[in-house]
Amino acid sequence: MAAVAQCVRGALRPRLPLLSVALRTSPRLLCAATQQKNTGQNLEEDQSQSQSEQKVEPSSAEKLLAEEKAKLEEQLKEVTEKYKRALADAENVRQRSQKLVEEAKLYGIQSFCKDLLEVADILEKATESVPKEEIKDENPHLKSLYEGLVMTEIQIQKVFKKHGLLRLNPVGAKFDPYEHEALFHTPVEGQEPGTIALVSKIGYKLHGRTLRPALVGVVKDA
Repeated sequence: MAAVAQCVRGALRPRLPLLSVALRTSPRLLCAATQQKNTGQNLEEDQSQSQSEQKVEPSSAEKLLAEEKAKLEEQLKEVTEKYKRALADAENVRQRSQKLVEEAKLYGIQSFCKDLLEVADILEKATESVPKEEIKDENPHLKSLYEGLVMTEIQIQKVFKKHGLLRLNPVGAKFDPYEHEALFHTPVEGQEPGTIALVSKIGYKLHGRTLRPALVGVVKDA
């Protein structure tokens, strides 16, 4: 047993200095370990803080983007409304211009037609003034003159009709203030009040528009 104890001591002696050195250096190791632990905690805190800041920053950026989007949408809406109004105004102008052009084509000869109406009136009066009993072979000059006047009157009425100018001879029709001008009112037996009894001057319409109202006498109650 004594021999065994000596052998154990002999084996431990070389290791005692190492154990003592390890014990002496352990506080330093403990401090280093503590510093590393603290450093790790600080790093984790910094990382968590940076992550929280990163989370906050995107939210504010998203808010700015949302506000900018709302502004742009509002501007787009205003521009779209202005564009639609501009299109509507342009279409209205186009339609009015087209209507004016069409009316100019139809009624551009209105003044000219009014002047020709006087010629037609003179021709009509000339043919009516010739006594029918005098139109015979014994009066060849008068007969030829009368026939020439009648042919001229017929031809001018054809020209009027070709250009949309029509006569208004409303004997027996209802009085229409848009087409007729009343010169007098008189009771006429057998005719309904408000109808036209006499036409003093023929009227004319150009493409449905009254160019000259007919001068008439209107029936009234007795």
